[in-house]
Amino acid sequence: MVAGPAAADAVRRAHAMPNLQVGLHVVAIEGPGITRAFPSDQLGLGIEFARHPHRLATEIRAQFEAFAATGLRLAHADAHKHMHLHPVVGRLMIDIGREFGLRAIRIPAEPPAVMVACGTPQGAGARALHLWTRLLRRQATSAGLFTNDAAFGISWSGHMTSDRLLRLIPHLPSGVSELYFHPAASRDPTLDHLMPDYEHEAELAALLNPDVAAALSHTRITSYGALA
Repeated sequence: MVAGPAAADAVRRAHAMPNLQVGLHVVAIEGPGITRAFPSDQLGLGIEFARHPHRLATEIRAQFEAFAATGLRLAHADAHKHMHLHPVVGRLMIDIGREFGLRAIRIPAEPPAVMVACGTPQGAGARALHLWTRLLRRQATSAGLFTNDAAFGISWSGHMTSDRLLRLIPHLPSGVSELYFHPAASRDPTLDHLMPDYEHEAELAALLNPDVAAALSHTRITSYGALA
C-alpha cells in the first residue's frame, strides 16, 4: 500500500533485501490512496467505479507512479480486499499497470473442492466467487499477464495457522498456487481495530514452522517475478 503509514519503512526494508520480490497492493477500498481515502462501502464504491472510471484511473495511476518512484522492481500487483475482481478495477489495474512494467497479477481463485477436502465447507457464496474470478483471469490472460492457478488464504483469511497449512499442503492442486498470509511479530492498536480476530502471530509462526517447510519440500517455491 504505497500511501500506507508504514510504506516508507517497507520500502527501506525491501531495498535492504534485493532478492525480495515486491508487488503493488492497489487500494480501492478501505484505506488510504494517493488522491483520496476509500471507505469500506463495497457496494457504493462498485457503483461509483462503474459510473466514473476516470476518477479511479487517476488514483490507480498515482499508486503505480508512487511505486515506481520507490525504485523497486514491480513483481506483481493485486488489490486490497480483492477489489480488482470488479471488472472496472481489474481492467484499469491491468491497463495502467502494463505501462509500468506489470507482468503478473493475483487471481483470488480458491478451489472449493480443495477447501472441502481440508474440512472447510464451502457455501454458495464461495462457489460463486470462484466462478467470478474467471472474468479477471480472462482480462489478465488477454493482456498477456501471468496469473496463478489457485490462491489460498481466502476462507482462512487471517487464520493460516500451522495446523491448517499441514492439512492444506497435501491437497494443493497442480499448477501454481499462491498461499498468502497476514503475519506480524506482535499486535498493535491498528491491527486490533482493523483485524481484531486475525491470528497474525500464529501466521508468522506457521511461516517459520519447520514442519510446514518439510511438508512443502516437494514443491517448487518461487515468486511471481521469477515466473512472469
